[in-house]
Amino acid sequence: MTKMRVVAIIQARMGSTRLPGKVMKDIGGETMLARVVWRARRAKLLDEVVVATTNKAVDAPIVSECTKLGVPVFRGDEQDVLDRYYRSAQANRAEAIVRITSDCPLIDPEIIDDVVRAFLKTKPDYASNTFFPRGLDVEVITMASLERAWHESNKSYHRVHVTPYIYQNRDLFRLLSVKAEEDYSSYRWTVDTREDLNFVRSIYGRFDNQDTFGWHDVLKVLDREPDLIELNSHIHQKALEEG
Repeated sequence: MTKMRVVAIIQARMGSTRLPGKVMKDIGGETMLARVVWRARRAKLLDEVVVATTNKAVDAPIVSECTKLGVPVFRGDEQDVLDRYYRSAQANRAEAIVRITSDCPLIDPEIIDDVVRAFLKTKPDYASNTFFPRGLDVEVITMASLERAWHESNKSYHRVHVTPYIYQNRDLFRLLSVKAEEDYSSYRWTVDTREDLNFVRSIYGRFDNQDTFGWHDVLKVLDREPDLIELNSHIHQKALEEG
């Protein structure tokens, strides 16, 4: 595998439309942001974990939480998240960027390592995982590809979501898909709504609010307690164009 400086950038802001301030919501005694940071830090193939928030005053609590967690924080544009990622990657000397969102408190360090390992071995421009539950999403991008997207993306949803310009232009970029052994994509483990938050809190509660469980452990819980799935199975993900 080629050695590159691999930096995970976790995007976070207080201004969520469906669940304002969700990144600072409590999950078993810790903030959702803390859960994501700690789980990302358990990945073995990351050289750095960084939080990228906005330069707005409302996001000061995120900066304070990052100080408490001892994680570097970068502040940039609120709506142009692609610009925030690009400048954060520059500031942290990233050669490969792992994109993680702060509303995924069940993110699995083994999955992060699996995607990064495949990326380093295959050397695409962009790698992502598919057929996993929503909320275990991992994307890895070369700095060159992120810079090209930063220069060329001109649609608002491209700027908000960071990577669509890359994976929607397969003629310009080499893409790699890292697939789960089965299709688990119907599961919803991300947090956009109160129902999602209740689901995640329930899962953490099954593990005494520790961070050491993995995604297969969660699947076993759901096999035993399928009613948990109903807590948020009716929630629909917003379309990319909705921002």
